[in-house]
Amino acid sequence: MSSRAESATRRALEAADGAAVELRIDRVACTGHGVCAAVLPRNIELDEWGYPIVRDPMVTAQDAATAIKLCPAMAIYRATP
Repeated sequence: MSSRAESATRRALEAADGAAVELRIDRVACTGHGVCAAVLPRNIELDEWGYPIVRDPMVTAQDAATAIKLCPAMAIYRATP
């Protein structure tokens, strides 16, 4: 796991439960698996090629941690303030 992905995972897990955090997607690292849209269907939808379109980047800390953990390309990260 890359250090950026590890840092993003750690920050997502450290956030208070229920607190809103902002997710971002590294468009270069993304390989279009669609896991993010399956985990966060209200926040992310897929374009015609299977790449994510973030409609609402604000998610709960728990949802952020899940999405970051499950992304096979490690392309999801939590925005830093």
